[in-house]
Amino acid sequence: MADTGNRTLRLLSLMQSRRNWAGADLARRLGVSVRTLRRDVERLRDLGYPVEAQPGIDGGYRLAPGASLPPLVLDDDEAVALVVGLQAAAQTAVAGMAEASVRALTKVVQVLPVRLRKRADALRAVTVSASWRSEASVDPHALTAVAQACRDTERLEFGYTAATGERTERLVEPFRLVALGRRWYLVAYDVSRGDWRSFRLDRLAEPRSTGARFAPRPLPADDPAAFVRAGIGTRVPTHDVEVVVQAPADDVRRRIGQWATVDELAAGRCRVRMEPDDLSWPALALGMVGAEFTVVSPPELRDLLEEWSGRFTRAGSDAQVG
Repeated sequence: MADTGNRTLRLLSLMQSRRNWAGADLARRLGVSVRTLRRDVERLRDLGYPVEAQPGIDGGYRLAPGASLPPLVLDDDEAVALVVGLQAAAQTAVAGMAEASVRALTKVVQVLPVRLRKRADALRAVTVSASWRSEASVDPHALTAVAQACRDTERLEFGYTAATGERTERLVEPFRLVALGRRWYLVAYDVSRGDWRSFRLDRLAEPRSTGARFAPRPLPADDPAAFVRAGIGTRVPTHDVEVVVQAPADDVRRRIGQWATVDELAAGRCRVRMEPDDLSWPALALGMVGAEFTVVSPPELRDLLEEWSGRFTRAGSDAQVG
């Protein structure tokens, strides 16, 4: 590899693929001498990568944890897996995870080759996620397009269906994406209406950037989330669920910890708290625990479980289906 830059990137990719490397093995993979390898390692260190050298006959190199995350080098399969994983994580109910996933997805998609985007789209189209989602799902392409327009301060066009069913075409200056409960909202200045609006992303269709840049306007609220809450006129999430489960806290966390807060009360007993906007998914999640539990609140969850219990009992009866 005559080109030093390409060789350095290849060295970085190799070191990220395995914990420890013998110097001779690295040199052989790169097709260079051990002396040249040492110089390439120094280049990585100059770029901020913490490469540790292990002395001795069996010594070598390894990429150690650093003070900050340096750029990563991904092969095609890893890049596709990352995009699909981030798209799925953007729908998660874990606090803070969805927003971070969208930011990361925006960065990755910007530099992803077209051929890899097609592979990621094909994989996502035939993959079924086991995570709990709202009935109104958001197209990952729309989520990414809107996030990029917010980042680049470019005017955005899209079709929008209101709660009444009326569809209109909108031209907006996108400001921020907000995740509340299990829904995404776009906070934007509506150019044609001359005012700020919040838009549910599951009602937004075919977002497209106009390429026209704009100077961001000051939002008339303390923060975008407060603006959305004021606009929808309700608290999100809408239910405070508390349940006592007759199972060890660690076991419950492994099963439903990504959707709930689990606190140990005693050996073999724990308290589970959730804040959903729909009581159906905590009922399903608690069913996955596989242990006895008692609903502390709200009463509506007890009513729902009683209704489901009767329905499931009837479904499991010996009665013939006509």
